Amino acid sequence: MMLTCLLLIAKIWNDNHGYEETLTAGKASLERLGIGYIDLLLMHAPGEKTVSTWQAMIQLKEEGICRSVGVSNFGVHHLEELERATGVTPSVNQIEVSPYLQRRDLVEYCKKHGIAVEGYSPLTKGIKLSDPVLIKIANKYPGKTPAHVLIRWSVQQGFITIPKSIQEERIKANIDVFNFELDKEDMADLELLEEYLLTGWDPTVSEWNP
Repeated sequence: MMLTCLLLIAKIWNDNHGYEETLTAGKASLERLGIGYIDLLLMHAPGEKTVSTWQAMIQLKEEGICRSVGVSNFGVHHLEELERATGVTPSVNQIEVSPYLQRRDLVEYCKKHGIAVEGYSPLTKGIKLSDPVLIKIANKYPGKTPAHVLIRWSVQQGFITIPKSIQEERIKANIDVFNFELDKEDMADLELLEEYLLTGWDPTVSEWNP
């Protein structure tokens, strides 16, 4: 498999929130990586000192430490308050999203405000791979699996999709989703699967803490 493009993403973790702490953490990440710049720097989740953390991330971008800044696990109210406080909208919001956790209001807000949605855990950590609905849809497409269906759904929603695996064969299989397209009937059936299935935490509903 030939790698033609690599997008490097780093995060500011919650224990590094705060203006000076974030500046230090961002520069330390770049130094450890030993490269010229970070493509995308994300705030891992809303927490304490959210505004000052964001202001420091903006400063890191201005200094050339990173090319773009975004957030992860932010709800609509977090995004609204962040823009209100700083006037700067994140380029990306990284959130858990799947047919079983569609977050329609949050996705719509992001699209309306030019914030790219980066979807993690599109495979529901394997919880739903035996769902008869997924199996039925996958059987329509030769060589495709329920995992392909879930990833393809995310791609067709326009999300930056990041399935996770440490196994080479699964990584290769996860990429094999660009030679077919789910039809309107499939997408409609998948839309009915919403059940607010979280495979981890949900900071998007946490209180705003500037």
